[in-house]
Amino acid sequence: MTATDRAVELVNIAAEAAAEKLAQEIVAYDVSDQLVITDAFILCSAPNDRQVRSIVDEIEERLRGAGAKPVRREGERDGRWVLLDYADIVVHIQHEEERGHYGLERLWKDCPEITLPEGAKGRFRTPADGVDL
Repeated sequence: MTATDRAVELVNIAAEAAAEKLAQEIVAYDVSDQLVITDAFILCSAPNDRQVRSIVDEIEERLRGAGAKPVRREGERDGRWVLLDYADIVVHIQHEEERGHYGLERLWKDCPEITLPEGAKGRFRTPADGVDL
């Protein structure tokens, strides 16, 4: 089983929205073979709480324009890790510290990565950002 066309469409919209708000390290996984509750996960991060909220707002606005509404939202108050559940896809927007600590990529690394449009991959951290790669 693979992610539905609708799930991939929503992944691309969400990834482009996140990239527009300068999200870092945007990646998407097809988790349809592992989970029955969703087809895809999107992970992205930002260096501060304010930017996390900005990314969340842009993703919600763009997906609303595509006719999708979240069935569940979590973590919005703290702005450190916001989860947007659209049933077909689940979007994780994390503060970069949480992303490094929880390492969701390690958990889902065996799932196929969904190819994102070139402009939707986000910015990758570099040594100039003060992060050891």
